[in-house]
Amino acid sequence: MKQPVKVAVVVNSEVSLFELGCALELFALPRAELQPGYATEVITFNRGNIIATGGIGLAVKQVESLADYETLIIPGWHTEQKDSDRPLIAAIVQFYKKGGRILSFCSGSFLLAETGLLNGLDVTTHWRYADRFKQRFPRVNYVDHVLYTYQQRIGCSAGSAAALDLGLEIIRQDFGAEAGNRVARRLVVALHRKGGQSQFVDISSVIQKNAFSQTLDWALEHLPEDIAIADLVKKAHMSRRTFDRHFRRSFNMSAKQWLSRERLKLAQQLLEKENDSIEQVAIKSGFERAMNMRHYFRQYLGISPSQYRHQFQ
Repeated sequence: MKQPVKVAVVVNSEVSLFELGCALELFALPRAELQPGYATEVITFNRGNIIATGGIGLAVKQVESLADYETLIIPGWHTEQKDSDRPLIAAIVQFYKKGGRILSFCSGSFLLAETGLLNGLDVTTHWRYADRFKQRFPRVNYVDHVLYTYQQRIGCSAGSAAALDLGLEIIRQDFGAEAGNRVARRLVVALHRKGGQSQFVDISSVIQKNAFSQTLDWALEHLPEDIAIADLVKKAHMSRRTFDRHFRRSFNMSAKQWLSRERLKLAQQLLEKENDSIEQVAIKSGFERAMNMRHYFRQYLGISPSQYRHQFQ
């Protein structure tokens, strides 16, 4: 019998109750739809009481190691370097090297970036901290206009509510799309929210940014169709050169690669929920042929579509 996934939510005395609440709502609340589910503890490496925003005191478990856990969540952190973080940073590096999974919410990416584990990865944080983050961590590929990133067992969400988007994606990966949908319905949110945090930044360049975001939303709604990059460029009201540069800066990939990744996500959902043939799934997700879809499954997931269906359906 499978055991619950052991999750640690690490906090300090500046923890935001909203991000902490998101972590607990997603991973600590017992849910019948998630079996065997998660076994979650709130922990700290600090000595003394934890005082959260609003002056609320928290009684949490004090630890000196992350060896007992499989997933670590950082629900926000301070954005300046502090010597007191060094024992935790060392523990995070050791935890990851032993196969642990790490998620940061909002400003939690600052602590994670201190470890060096984000170097070379696509990462995001709240748009308010973007300039500070890029200045402090130039070796990290900062990504705009996304709600979250997830690569190599490391996930980072943008603004506070985007923690729910990242958390739901992790639940979907752990327990399948149907379980993720049930949890999303309980939370009264979409399993896959459209758009990105460009919807919430200051008004500068808002027309161009909104056109770009709306173009991506349109593409997501028409994934099964034959989408030409030239059509996306036209909808975004940009030149091809500006569009390509904007896309690469935002996602660290080309528009063609992005379409393939989004079609892969759609194919995963169809394989989990429907009984169509592999060829039909390929058509419905925009790959046109099963051979094309198999190529991307092997490339990004390391398994075939049939193996994926057997694992999650």
